[in-house]
Amino acid sequence: MTDERTSELLTLALEAAHRAGALLRDGRPDDLAVARTKSSPIDVVTEMDIAAEKLITGYLEDHRPDDGFLGEEGSSRDGTSGVRWVIDPLDGTVNYLYGLPTWAVSIAAEIDGETVVGVVEAPMRGETFHAVRGGGARLGDRPLRCRPAPPLDQALVSTGFNYVHTVRTHQADVAQRLIPRLRDIRRSGSAAIDLSDVAAGRLDGYYERGLSPWDLAAGDLIAREAGALTGGRPGEPPSGDLTVAASPGVFEPLQALLEELGAWHD
Repeated sequence: MTDERTSELLTLALEAAHRAGALLRDGRPDDLAVARTKSSPIDVVTEMDIAAEKLITGYLEDHRPDDGFLGEEGSSRDGTSGVRWVIDPLDGTVNYLYGLPTWAVSIAAEIDGETVVGVVEAPMRGETFHAVRGGGARLGDRPLRCRPAPPLDQALVSTGFNYVHTVRTHQADVAQRLIPRLRDIRRSGSAAIDLSDVAAGRLDGYYERGLSPWDLAAGDLIAREAGALTGGRPGEPPSGDLTVAASPGVFEPLQALLEELGAWHD
């Protein structure tokens, strides 16, 4: 159900994501360059990541000055309202740097630690995914439902790879052993879009190791509100160790197979 507070949070998240998406789409310089790196030389931040996060936090702070923030590019602070915004201003930075279209703005709102609103804006697709806890997921005005579950060997599953060499080497080994047991694997480069595509029925499942809270907060809620199951290792919530999202019927066998293959460790 959407109450007055969550309705306000959704409205603000939608507008902030739309503004940041327009900035990123229309303001991308032809000579876009790396501003700095994070976990490795190929884990990059551009000037546009930083500008988009400043736009989002500035807009939200103007409307709700007592809220907290957790932002990928460092805009983090404690609040006093019980609301915290979890922000990835540009999920899919390497795609964006290369001019590929698969990138998104991801904004989630938590109340007392529980995600209640999620928005994923994909400007190059012209798509806005959003969800409210208990109120369902939507693509624009259209309600979303995940796909009916096929047998695991007919499931289309997406994943992603870490930027740290030792981690991605093991992830590649897991994917190599997983591929023969699925229909196929996809790799988009944006966790937020992959989770939203599970919600939209475009994927049967998704998994990844090494995600941060801002990578998955909005997309996880969108997937769950569309009827997908999400988690980490068996019995655990999604985390940096492992995030899994899939249609019911695909989720448990996929999660069990990932546990067997050691997808949760380096």
